[in-house]
Amino acid sequence: MLPLPVLYCLATLSYYPVYYIARYRRKIVRDNLLQSFPEKKLREIIRIEKKFYRYFTDLSFEMIKMQSISRAELDKRVRFSNLEKVEAYYQRGQNVLACSSHYCNWEWGMLALSQKLSATPYVIYKPLNNKAYESWFNRMRTKFGNVFIPMKQTLRALVSTKNEATMFCFAGDQTPVRHEAKYWINFLHQPTAVLLGLEKIALQTDRPVIYFNMKFLRRGYYEIDCDVICEKPSETKGHEIADMTFAFLENIIKENPPYWLWSHRRWKYQPTKEEWNQA
Repeated sequence: MLPLPVLYCLATLSYYPVYYIARYRRKIVRDNLLQSFPEKKLREIIRIEKKFYRYFTDLSFEMIKMQSISRAELDKRVRFSNLEKVEAYYQRGQNVLACSSHYCNWEWGMLALSQKLSATPYVIYKPLNNKAYESWFNRMRTKFGNVFIPMKQTLRALVSTKNEATMFCFAGDQTPVRHEAKYWINFLHQPTAVLLGLEKIALQTDRPVIYFNMKFLRRGYYEIDCDVICEKPSETKGHEIADMTFAFLENIIKENPPYWLWSHRRWKYQPTKEEWNQA
């Protein structure tokens, strides 16, 4: 219930024990940064790393604030540009697919979207192991009208909402489980397994694909650009949509590295020689 300025003071204080004492996932973060930016010197990697942890502590308190944040405050802190491009599809009777990533405060972004969009946003997510925490977290995520759909129920939700105006939103940078890693790309200088759910649905439904490009403006303030990356999925070839979304994300990360979730074990397994040769 504390106001955000107070929470940011607590976040600043939290940075030091998280980074210097607990050293929360520092090896994972350091390894991810070193492998993603082989051209950078160690001192620059450490600078990005520290900036990431400062933002990570802010992000943690921003997520806690979701419990009590008002519509008015969220509207003030997350603004959208080019959303009229998305609304134009609904005016033409088309539904939309959207791709985002774990960049900036993606949770605030999805929460704010439900206030701005005329259609219902359906957010596809990976269920958590801790069901009590998941239940509490999803109550915060859906309090302004979003609907959260477990990944394995995506097709069922698509069928049941085919006559409604909807946007199905996917986190494109999630890691597939090992046996579902069917497609690999070179992302940030590393072999990377790609989830193909968004692409498969785009090809089946021919819905246009939007990328939500979230930008950090200043502490607690964000802007989301709605960029159309594919208007006619049926006209694409191979894994063109997956390639486009990851190329888009790679450019975003390279432009401002500290705001991606580097503590995530994104590269926890590698392809076999045969899998990589087929990529």
